Amino acid sequence: MSDVVFTADFSSRRQWVAGRSWAYPGGGPVNRSDDKLDYLVSDPAYSRGGIFRATRRRDGLWSTGLLTTEGSEEGFVVRAGDVLETRVRLPREMGAWPAVWTWRDGDQEIDVFEYHPDHPDLLELSNHVRGGHLYHQNEAVRPGGPLELRVEFGARSVVWWVNGVRTFADERGVGEHWFAHLIVNLSVCGGRYHPPPDPGVTEMSYAVEHLTVRRPPLADAPGNCP
Repeated sequence: MSDVVFTADFSSRRQWVAGRSWAYPGGGPVNRSDDKLDYLVSDPAYSRGGIFRATRRRDGLWSTGLLTTEGSEEGFVVRAGDVLETRVRLPREMGAWPAVWTWRDGDQEIDVFEYHPDHPDLLELSNHVRGGHLYHQNEAVRPGGPLELRVEFGARSVVWWVNGVRTFADERGVGEHWFAHLIVNLSVCGGRYHPPPDPGVTEMSYAVEHLTVRRPPLADAPGNCP
């Protein structure tokens, strides 16, 4: 039986650092090389309530909310064998780029999900550690809609569940010794791969209503292949 080892409290300064991440060059605040219009801010109104917001700036960038466990007092990391469960409500605005993902030392990225409203019924599920990717298309995925996600970070296979349905097992996994920090954020697309925000849009958001991580007993960890 697995134990809950992490329950997200986005208001907690011990759990989360706001507005900076080494997934961005120099820790941020911008990442134009990844076609993001983000300008990371630590303002609690952009992330600390579980509503991840972005607002248009006069310089053409967007003030955006990001939280990470990297560099936090608790320094929580997800490990091989862990199971993450989250409930989100997707954004509606064109150019919005919400994601829940992992990161460590310039690598170790597993995308619990990414979403772009220009493909309204499509989720991106990715293992960048060992390679594995699925564009998951489903009519239950829609702008403004709720979404339940479960990801099993197996050593030999990462498995995604979407709205209670087993959706993708990459059969690549993360390896037995993998670990990484959590990132939850809302980015804004620059237009290279997905359309940028419409000119009249000045604000966008999405909600993360729940996020927990479960961990099996240590004796079970080598057997975390589904």
